[in-house]
Amino acid sequence: MATVVMTSLDSKSRAFSRGLSDIKIRNLFIVPTILFLIIFNIFPLIYSLGYSFTDFRASTNAPANFVGLRNYRELLNDPFIWSNFAITAKYVIVSVAGQVIVGFGTAMLLNRDIPFKGLLTTLLLLPMMLSMAVVGLFWKLLYDPSFGIINHALGFGRFEWLSNPDMALYAVAITDIWMWSPFVMLLSLAGLSAVPKHLYEAAAIDRAGPFYTFFRITLPLVAPILMIAIIFRTMEAFKTFDLAYILTSQPTTEVISIRLYKMAFQEWQTGRSCALAYIVLIMVLAITNIYVKYLNKVKER
Repeated sequence: MATVVMTSLDSKSRAFSRGLSDIKIRNLFIVPTILFLIIFNIFPLIYSLGYSFTDFRASTNAPANFVGLRNYRELLNDPFIWSNFAITAKYVIVSVAGQVIVGFGTAMLLNRDIPFKGLLTTLLLLPMMLSMAVVGLFWKLLYDPSFGIINHALGFGRFEWLSNPDMALYAVAITDIWMWSPFVMLLSLAGLSAVPKHLYEAAAIDRAGPFYTFFRITLPLVAPILMIAIIFRTMEAFKTFDLAYILTSQPTTEVISIRLYKMAFQEWQTGRSCALAYIVLIMVLAITNIYVKYLNKVKER
């Protein structure tokens, strides 16, 4: 039986009796959403862009003076800002790489017939459902040198994870990996389940080894959805603030978001902080654009 597609309102419906057309009903849903985005997203974005060209300070009543590109010029010539960007880049690489390895590896283990597969998948997704603040405080206790479980389990004695300048950033990255690997796992599991089974059967008939099957069948077919996961996680890791701020206050963990927070709400350099926010935005967009271009190339193969 052919499926009937409704292209107009039912003459007996209440909306029809009130004289509401399809377009009016559509607008009733779309217009409030557009207004919400304009008020809470687009307007602050444009407003802060204007402030980025001034010397405005929110802590004083002094008027904002237009300074042109001075804020951008000073920030781009500031070695401390570039140090923050270097710390952020290091954090992004370690965190995202760890999430991809752990998440994709876990998805490979779950992509088979095992008992309680649904329950295991649900339990593994729990970390990403928790609040950043809760995760940060929870792992701060785990890293504690006196009674932390991690040192006890690894036999490290009273090792200082968060107070050690060389290890603090890696400790924050490990926490982020624990929290967001399930996100990569979920997307990877969806991609793995979509791989046609007959390809594996044909490879088995041809006596292909596990490495050949993985690199010639599994990875190429899952690569597009894996790239999407990498794009999202790179964007979020570049903007990370909560975990690094809650876990430690080491200078070696001062990612660019923490520097931006201090500049805006501790030093009250509002105009300059707005300029820094736009520099971060441009960098995130540039990195995302590179990923998207690579994603398109992967899809064309």
